[in-house]
Amino acid sequence: MNMQRFSELSGLSPHTLRYYEKIGLLKHIQRNSSGHRVYSSKDLTWVEFIVRLKETAMPLADILQYARLREQGSTSLAARQALLEAHQQQLKQHIEQQRTHLQALQHKIHLYQQQKVT
Repeated sequence: MNMQRFSELSGLSPHTLRYYEKIGLLKHIQRNSSGHRVYSSKDLTWVEFIVRLKETAMPLADILQYARLREQGSTSLAARQALLEAHQQQLKQHIEQQRTHLQALQHKIHLYQQQKVT
């Protein structure tokens, strides 16, 4: 698929896609006879995972590390798993912190609602 279609499907701008290619997150992107990028469904699956990692606040440096490990193939499975497990722990802590914040807000809103009634 061309860059425009890939951009639409991935939700990333062409600028971001070019940047990801430049820094090494997207590698081995094929080009057609005119020199335009041609993306595959495999590229889309990879970008969707990158987006998921970004949306869960994984630092770009860690995503790049994961990408480098991924390039190494099956010899890096344990290292990739460890990286994802560390991120999972951070994500769980973040979710718990957000849950605490939500409870505090709900409590405050409840106080305001009670003041309106009385």
